[in-house]
Amino acid sequence: MIFHDIEDGWPEGLPVGPGWVETGATREVVFPYDGSVVGAAPVGTAELARRAVDEALAVAPAVAALPSHARRAALMGAHDALAARREAFERLLVLETGKPLVDCRVEVARTLVTLATAAEEVARLHGETVPLDLLPAGEGLFGFWTRRPIGVVVGITGFNYPLLLAAHKIAPALAAGCPVIVKPAPATPLATLWLVHLLRAAADGEGALPPAGVQLVTGDVEVGRALVEDRRIGAVSFTGSASAGHAIARAAAPTKVLLELGSNAALVVAADADLEAAAAAVVRGGYYASGQACISVQRVLVEEPVHDEFVALLAERMADVVVGDPRSPETRVAPLIDPAATERVLAWVRESGGTLVTGGALDGRAITPTVLAGVPDGAAAWDEEIFGPVVCVRPVPGLDAAFAAVNASRYGLHASVFTRSLATAFAAIDRIEAGGVVVNDVPGFRADNMPYGGVKDSGAGREGPRFAIEELTVTRMAIIRP
Repeated sequence: MIFHDIEDGWPEGLPVGPGWVETGATREVVFPYDGSVVGAAPVGTAELARRAVDEALAVAPAVAALPSHARRAALMGAHDALAARREAFERLLVLETGKPLVDCRVEVARTLVTLATAAEEVARLHGETVPLDLLPAGEGLFGFWTRRPIGVVVGITGFNYPLLLAAHKIAPALAAGCPVIVKPAPATPLATLWLVHLLRAAADGEGALPPAGVQLVTGDVEVGRALVEDRRIGAVSFTGSASAGHAIARAAAPTKVLLELGSNAALVVAADADLEAAAAAVVRGGYYASGQACISVQRVLVEEPVHDEFVALLAERMADVVVGDPRSPETRVAPLIDPAATERVLAWVRESGGTLVTGGALDGRAITPTVLAGVPDGAAAWDEEIFGPVVCVRPVPGLDAAFAAVNASRYGLHASVFTRSLATAFAAIDRIEAGGVVVNDVPGFRADNMPYGGVKDSGAGREGPRFAIEELTVTRMAIIRP
């Protein structure tokens, strides 16, 4: 590595076992805005991944036996250490992801909430008594269940929110009493390495979390395969594309797999909606993180009587979306993670079959904020997850058609509806097939303590510390005849 802006740094190599292991090989981490080198990150191997599993299994009994106060102290120690270095983490995230500063500030804030919430949930990890005498054979028996750690957890994260996504893997695992091995995306490992270092440092001391309770291995597909195909693993938690998630689920079977996958989030504008608020929401929700968010607005379905007015309002607001250097607080759209992603998004725009309302060009390395009208079914820009600053708008004859169009997608993570009608709001909540339905706000709203996840090809299982902890534990029933 070394990222020069880090005050206290971290050891060379990768955190595997009780220490840090030199890898020999490194990979440059590049600033997407101008291609400059941020640092050199260590690159792991499949052999090192298997060693990490061995080390995690060796400490699993000790991690499972940790008292609640020790697990809580480790998480709050990492929280406090991160909070003390907040601005440095924000700068690092801008450089390695290329996301605008405003989005990186949000990412660090949400990471702090996730760590604190997971620490609080340690105190709520408990079971219940069960009346076993519902059957005559159970008379005189006493029963209760507890939650036990599922075992070693492998967490694999995407490039777009590397720090936050890692926290959503690591924190619930440790709260549940599970050792965790995290594999960050190859392009964005630095902030996650720093977080793991802070966790290990915060847990230092007798009776604390063993260092091998949280490990990190970088590398390619072979590294990932070595982790997820190991039958000794208790669970795999993955955030990324649907295609990669499906491949991981097949490779990991029958190990439990939690998948937070892609989407092409829809926003429905009812005829009675506050159109100004809806247009502002599309701009706010369609272009944050330069569109590289799984619940950014991609499809907008507008009832026909207000469609033209809405599109005009949307077009007026596009000039307010600042394109430029992600280090500037004013920037809202910056270059995507790499040139290949940029070319793919532009190709999807060219091949969309829709009318270009605005954008669709390059400003330096960045794609200008794009609005497409009338994109048909079958076009990748409508059917798939574009993961760039592109929004597609389509008129619909009514709400039935709007809800049907939302549900016609193979994805179902988040969707939203703008309306003044309580009946329409509850109809959307009842009828839209998604993990979350938002009324009068962007589908990209996520509080990190709520259950988060999708249906269909958007994944399986739920994140949010309380819900992830439930996913990463198993019930153990105790039946006692006094």
